[in-house]
Amino acid sequence: MSSTPSTNGVRGSAADRLADPVFAQRYRAMSARDARFDGQFITGVHSTGIYCRPSCPAVTPKADNVTFYLTAAAAHEAGLRACKRCLPDAVPGSPEWNVRDDLAARAMRLIADGTVEREGVPGLAHRLGYTPRHLGRVLTAELGAGPLALARAHRAQTARLLLAGTDMPVTDVAFAAGFSSVRQFNETMAEIYHVTPGAIRGSARRRPGIAHGPMVVGAAAGASLTLRLPARAPFDGGRVLAFLGARAIEGMEAAVTGAADSAAAIAPSYSRALRLPHGPATIRLTLAGDADAPAVECEATLADMADLAPLVARVRRLLDLDADAEAIDAALAADPVLAPAVAAAPGIRVPGAVDPEEILFRALIGQQVSVPAARTALARLTAALGEPVAIGGFTRLFPTAAAIAERGREVLRGPGKRIDAIVGAAAALADGSLAIDVGESRAELEARLVALPGIGPWTAGYVALRVLGSPDVLLTGDLALRQGAARLGLPAEPRELAARGALWAPWRSYAGMHLWESAHEAQREAREQKDAQRPTRPTRRSPGSARGA
Repeated sequence: MSSTPSTNGVRGSAADRLADPVFAQRYRAMSARDARFDGQFITGVHSTGIYCRPSCPAVTPKADNVTFYLTAAAAHEAGLRACKRCLPDAVPGSPEWNVRDDLAARAMRLIADGTVEREGVPGLAHRLGYTPRHLGRVLTAELGAGPLALARAHRAQTARLLLAGTDMPVTDVAFAAGFSSVRQFNETMAEIYHVTPGAIRGSARRRPGIAHGPMVVGAAAGASLTLRLPARAPFDGGRVLAFLGARAIEGMEAAVTGAADSAAAIAPSYSRALRLPHGPATIRLTLAGDADAPAVECEATLADMADLAPLVARVRRLLDLDADAEAIDAALAADPVLAPAVAAAPGIRVPGAVDPEEILFRALIGQQVSVPAARTALARLTAALGEPVAIGGFTRLFPTAAAIAERGREVLRGPGKRIDAIVGAAAALADGSLAIDVGESRAELEARLVALPGIGPWTAGYVALRVLGSPDVLLTGDLALRQGAARLGLPAEPRELAARGALWAPWRSYAGMHLWESAHEAQREAREQKDAQRPTRPTRRSPGSARGA
């Protein structure tokens, strides 16, 4: 349900508006109060002067009075205020910015990551390769608001999240959300929500389903807090946590796979240390909510609360919380061979990244070896070259590109050409000739990567899949993926699999996750069969022992 223009406020009568297919589709979703579309677009009601999420329980407005927006900032620019009843920003984010790969989508990914707060609009424009004036013109035409307005709306949403879900002092909330002063914070919140920050907090206390978790201040290395991050249903959170946990690097990451005994069940979780713009941080992620309203509980410790907004954005991308899973599943299930895999794992996600450069080195080190062997090599590299930290029980951050470029040959093992590729990529990142971040387009990023010695299409595609969240990457050169395809009855040869994969566009990344899961299931079955066939050795008893003692 995407559209290039920022609004669908077709002029004329209700009949004229409903004749527009995008407007009509969104109006039907809003009239049905379909929560699937919360966050995908915003309903502006000009007769009341408010904007709502599609599932708002209020009386359905007349089509004449409705304009649909892609961003809250566009609704603000149109003079509307956020609905106090449905809280339209307390929902999963829009999947548009991963599905689209144009300038507007790339800018939105960087704005969510806090680039405007750190580097200003000129820095944002420079990252994207355009002048500030051209960027502003494109964003206003595409999204209904310029970069400053979009960043301001994002700050306001972060502040509302903190007001609703923590006990932070209001002054601390203002600066943690990225506002330059308390006065600017108060004025912005009043303009957008038409209530004071204190009233937002009081209202949230009466809405337990909206609150995001408690706040604890005074951790050894900074402030600690717990946030509840909503996901779009269906959400197969267990598999994405398992994917990350299986690749956890000792000293930097930890995972609990989940187990049950007679005493209590242990919830699966994934934890790690990471590098943020203002210092190190740690996160611990566990599943929360229910099937209809899934969520992830994020326990975070930050060296600087100014990093909160980028942390939230990166965690959302890491777990792919904003994916339109229902639409993806429906499209993939149309292939009768793939349909059983989709039914077995509804809401599967594509794992993202909290550190783009780290993903490149993981791909280069792990592409020719097993997952356990890659973990061992990455742990050795991290222990030797990673920055020491003492936060959240972790001891290392992943090594910087500069550290790998300088000393990688001392630590890395394996074929010389592979070491040359790793060190060469690190040198390119360190000197700025190669950049990897969420503001890149897939085509440009892959072209720059394959231009480096020792980097091929598989590595470039994997980086695009993990870093950019590109939804349409099918890694037909991956042996495990092809094995999974064969197990399901799909073609296993790269060319034939690519041809079949054309049917899955634009969701081939998610199809690939199902094929990987099929390969993992085959490995589990093989292990179980091998264990079942292994002869049982008789128990050796000590002299004088009695059976059953």
